[in-house]
Amino acid sequence: MKTDPEILNTHLATLRLPFLKEHCQPLAATAAKNSITHLDYLAQLIQGEADLRADRAVARRIHSARFPVIKTLDTFRWDWPKKINRLQIQDLFRLQFIEDHANVILLGTVGLGKTHLATALGYAACQQGMHVLFANAIDVVNTLHAAQTKGTLKTELRKYTNPALLILDEIGYLPIDQRGADLLFQVISGRYERGSIILTTNKAFKQWPTIFNGDSTITAAVLDRLLHHGHTVVLEGSSYRMKDRVES
Repeated sequence: MKTDPEILNTHLATLRLPFLKEHCQPLAATAAKNSITHLDYLAQLIQGEADLRADRAVARRIHSARFPVIKTLDTFRWDWPKKINRLQIQDLFRLQFIEDHANVILLGTVGLGKTHLATALGYAACQQGMHVLFANAIDVVNTLHAAQTKGTLKTELRKYTNPALLILDEIGYLPIDQRGADLLFQVISGRYERGSIILTTNKAFKQWPTIFNGDSTITAAVLDRLLHHGHTVVLEGSSYRMKDRVES
C-alpha cells in the first residue's frame, strides 16, 4: 500500500501533530538510508512531538505568568550586593520550597536584585511545569478593590490563590489603606499551606505595621502565615541602578 503524502499531511494536521507532519518524510528517508528500524523511526517522531509540546507548554506558562521581563540566575550580579547568602539562594532554585508550600521573602533596599531573583525563581518554576503568577502588590490591591466593588471578589481572589507560586513584588514601597490591607491579607491567608509566595520588600519586619495601615493585628497575622514556612533572604548594599553615580 502506497502512502499519499498529501493525505498523510492532512491527517497529521487534523490530529494536530505538527512535528510529525514536518519531519515524518525527511526522517523516513534518513531511516531507510541508515537501516533504522520502524520502531526506532517511530520513537524519534514521537519524541520530537513530545519535546515540541513540552516546549510550547513552557512558553504558555511563561506567558501566563506575566513577568515584566525574563530574568535568570545566570545573569544575576552576585558581586553587587555587599551581603548576600549565595548558597541559600542557589538552594532555593531546587524549588523544593514550592513542593513544601513554603514562602520566600526577599528583603533589602532598592536596586539589589530582589525582583531579578524572584522572577528567575518563577521562570525556573515555569520550566518545571508549575503555574506561576507575577504581580505588583499595589496592582493586586487595586484589582481586588475593583472586584469587590463589582461583586466579583471571590472570582478574582482565585486568580491569586490558585497558582503553585505567586510572586508579590514591592510590598511596602507604597502605603496601603485599611481595605487594601484586608484584601492583601485574604490573598496571603488563602494561600497559607496551599501554595507558595515569593515576596519582595524594602521594609524590615519591625516596620511592617506601616505597610498595613498601622494595623498590628493584620500585620501579625500576615507575618505568622508568611514566616511559619518561610525562608528570609536578606540583601544588603546600595542600588545597582545608582552604580554609575556612586562610581563617578
